[in-house]
Amino acid sequence: MSDTGSNSKNPQEAAKADAKAAKAKRREVNAGTQVAVGEHAREEGYVPRFKKRYMETIKPELMKKFGYTNIMQVPKINKVVLNIGAGEAASDGKKIVQAQNDLTAIAGQKAVITRAKKAISTFKITAGRPVGVKVTLRRDQMYEFYDRLVNFALPRVRDFKGVSPKAFDGRGNYTLGVREEIIFPEINFEKLDKPKGMNITFNTTAANDEQGRALLRHLGMPFRN
Repeated sequence: MSDTGSNSKNPQEAAKADAKAAKAKRREVNAGTQVAVGEHAREEGYVPRFKKRYMETIKPELMKKFGYTNIMQVPKINKVVLNIGAGEAASDGKKIVQAQNDLTAIAGQKAVITRAKKAISTFKITAGRPVGVKVTLRRDQMYEFYDRLVNFALPRVRDFKGVSPKAFDGRGNYTLGVREEIIFPEINFEKLDKPKGMNITFNTTAANDEQGRALLRHLGMPFRN
């Protein structure tokens, strides 16, 4: 008669031990991966080229142009907000999701669905109803989007002659209207149900429109003369 009780584990205990060992192994692998990624990032030292241009070239130019005495006075872009209004698609859940997917592809960041905060009977809008989608970009993603916008998307506008230099709000913030999102190479025209327009707002620290316009112009925004 063999003494199995003293030389073998209970099946449940063995399973728990195996699961614990596997979990510990995953932690070890993940920790090693995170260290490797961090080291790679430090070695690469990646900086978006528009951010680098702003820091190295545009800041000094704006300081000289406006006579700033403190580098902190130099205007910069705080954030970029992309927004697509739902319009007739507000009552169609699939179209809202499609707009969300399109904006996510364009921005490279998850877009969120915006909803009405209160009912507006004139427009047949009830509280909580989807009214559009938006995404807010900051830091490196903001500069990367700006780069794609001025160098790839806007030049694809039919008969493009530049954007209006007047769409400022009096506080240095600029809103650009795009009629069709198909100017962005991330959008597959063949899979598009209906072209949608969007608004792109550039929120800056500029004290006035003149400074905001100078900032965006130096960053390559193709304003019409």
